[in-house]
Amino acid sequence: MNVGVALNAIDSDNQVDATVRLAAEAETAGLRSAWFGQGFGIDSPQLAAIVGREVPGLQVGTAAIPVFGRHPLVVSSQALTAQAATHGRYHLGLALGTRLLTEDGMGIPFERPIARLREFLVVLRQLIETGTSDFRGELISAATPLPAGVPGATTGVPLLVAAMGPQALRVSGELADGILPYLAGPRALAEHIVPAVTAAAAAAGRPAPRIVAFVNGVVTDDVESVRARAAERLAFYEQIPSYARVIELSGAKSAVDVTAIGNEETVRAEVQRYLDAGATEVVFASTEIAGDADRHRTWSLLGELATERP
Repeated sequence: MNVGVALNAIDSDNQVDATVRLAAEAETAGLRSAWFGQGFGIDSPQLAAIVGREVPGLQVGTAAIPVFGRHPLVVSSQALTAQAATHGRYHLGLALGTRLLTEDGMGIPFERPIARLREFLVVLRQLIETGTSDFRGELISAATPLPAGVPGATTGVPLLVAAMGPQALRVSGELADGILPYLAGPRALAEHIVPAVTAAAAAAGRPAPRIVAFVNGVVTDDVESVRARAAERLAFYEQIPSYARVIELSGAKSAVDVTAIGNEETVRAEVQRYLDAGATEVVFASTEIAGDADRHRTWSLLGELATERP
């Protein structure tokens, strides 16, 4: 079973050093992959490249880089460098982003996000597969008067999208290798997300897409307290229409209702529900929320799951 963890060392004295240490622990626990978010702070492809060099047993990935405020030529350069550094173990995740962070943070109008995603993926696919691009779109143009390939990144880079809405799922099925749903419970995956992206991939003649489900969860005996902390941390997402929609489609009233918090038996059952719903991989986030003891307990269980055979 492909089980991974999202690493968050934002509260450390040195985020890079602390992330490398956490990644080494994750590998020792038996986890298969480590994933890194992209905000306004640390550069996630660079962090993934460092971690992948230091911890050679892990797959590493970015989840996810917003397509607004960036150009595919720059993102391709980052991704191919990380792929060469990790000898083929880097996975690139893209996202539409949000109106709040795009407009308030970057001063860029959050307009035509699906069209931008489509053009971004077309250019990125050209660059990653051929090292060249000659594209003139409505929103993005790209050309390569200088070489854009990176020696050592010969395996290419898997392209994944944090897609959950119908239009984003259609574009991702046609042009990407998979998706990174977040706050999407098993019901939303099984009834809405997996069928849509799989149908789009089939119509485009592409292989069945990877479904890398990100789940906030932790193994703990202090369920009530940890749920309260998780509810406070995740409340931000409830104000974003795309997340509010997928939470509702999951049959939940709030983001905390699609978390996996409880003892080993409870969390194991939740992981199985995501797999039964069509997830090909499960990545746990927020495992640090209850402290180191429960984080170790969570990683121990996830490591066991990662080594189990169907």
